[in-house]
Amino acid sequence: MKKIIITEKQRGLLFKNGKFIKMLEAGKYLLTCGKSIEVLPLDQPIASKNCALETLLENKELASRVAICEVGDTELAIHYVNGKLFGALKTGKYAYFNDVDKHEFKLVDISTPEVDESISTATLAKLPPLCYYKIEVAEYEKARLYFDRKFVKLLDSGIHYFWKGTTKVDFDFVDTRLTQMDITGQEILTADKVSIRVNFVANYRITDCIKIATEIDNFEEQMHVAAQLALREYIGKYKLDEILENKDEMSKFVFEKLKSRENDFFVNIVDAGVKDIILPGEIRDIMNTVLVAEKRAQANVITRREEVASTRSLLNTAKLMDENKTLYKLKELEYVERICENVGSISLNGNSNILAQLTQVLNGNNV
Repeated sequence: MKKIIITEKQRGLLFKNGKFIKMLEAGKYLLTCGKSIEVLPLDQPIASKNCALETLLENKELASRVAICEVGDTELAIHYVNGKLFGALKTGKYAYFNDVDKHEFKLVDISTPEVDESISTATLAKLPPLCYYKIEVAEYEKARLYFDRKFVKLLDSGIHYFWKGTTKVDFDFVDTRLTQMDITGQEILTADKVSIRVNFVANYRITDCIKIATEIDNFEEQMHVAAQLALREYIGKYKLDEILENKDEMSKFVFEKLKSRENDFFVNIVDAGVKDIILPGEIRDIMNTVLVAEKRAQANVITRREEVASTRSLLNTAKLMDENKTLYKLKELEYVERICENVGSISLNGNSNILAQLTQVLNGNNV
């Protein structure tokens, strides 16, 4: 004889010669000839390997001890155990032993993806992810929502849930922050046939998140082309020197061109401007040579002015000293002070001018 033990968290199904007889409570059982016991856990739906659920439910005693839930093709059952959320059940028929734990079910229609307001976000967050789509929209974003590839509505920032049913749910995000568009390395001929490369930048913000997806194809590419055409239009009218002198005018021209078409692109053009103008190597070398020559000429002018000023100062000093003997003596003393800072002793004679002798000492000549 075989002994079978059924715990408090289990129930047993007794079979005799393959036929279901009754449900068994927790305890010890001895199997006699022709009998078998199938042990089932209480926290799982009743699923016998030896008998169909419908056959088991024909037993009135067992049927009175279980909670039954039937879920249709377009339904989802939210499963509660002792008042607490336990999980979710999809299409099918389920039975749970209900004599220890209380099993309850809430049927939800998922024929449309919209989640009923009676189901809280906290409840949805605890359900298995296979039951729903979760869309997280950042503070600086909007999300376009589509059911079966048809636009439905615009979602604001936050967390949004939609049922996974027969309807396909898609979404995409729109960044509503200020966005930068860079146009780099555009090679354009000036009016005097010089090929230059221009780097341009424009800042914009999307104003209509719906129309920018439904009424225009690839708005960024179209804005890029519009800016390129505006640059070519302006640069083709002017010579290189004029362009280099009036970069602000070029920025203003392109900005106004883009601004006039912002309704076509469903954006607000905030600002635009030229970042760089890159010249060909030979032109750049020529301009550097011209610049160096200009700086040298300016340096020469400054040197000449300083020389003239120095000469005038010397002439004025000599004139004053010639007219004022006291000033002449003061100049002698100034020379003596300067010499004493550099030598230990000086020998002078009284046969010649002292100032002349001191000058010779200062210049390194022997006295």
